[in-house]
Amino acid sequence: MESINAIGRRKASVARVYLSKGKGNILVNGKDYKAYFPQSNISGKLIEPFSTVGIEGEYDATINVNGGGFKGQAEAIRMGISRALVKISEDNRSPLKARKFLMRDSRVVERKKYGKPKARKSFQFSKR
Repeated sequence: MESINAIGRRKASVARVYLSKGKGNILVNGKDYKAYFPQSNISGKLIEPFSTVGIEGEYDATINVNGGGFKGQAEAIRMGISRALVKISEDNRSPLKARKFLMRDSRVVERKKYGKPKARKSFQFSKR
């Protein structure tokens, strides 16, 4: 089986995921995923699609990710892995869709407006 690729996005992060048959190794930007994401709750997001479908340890994943912070990158990778698993087998679609792994979360930080200290926060009003 050749490599299957997919793209995942979240906030400002873009992840390119390449899946191939293997032993379950996940490399993120050339490092092991546990070294790249040392926090367990963040690194756990990467293996959620595999455990949802029930095929842990069957595919190797090579991932290139850039932009954003670590949480946005982890969720972009999760989406990319989910899309690649759907390309492998259409039966994987319904459990992944039920957990909303295939849906693009488009929420981004609102931009700062002029005359205000933040996006919506105003300076203290004084009548006198």
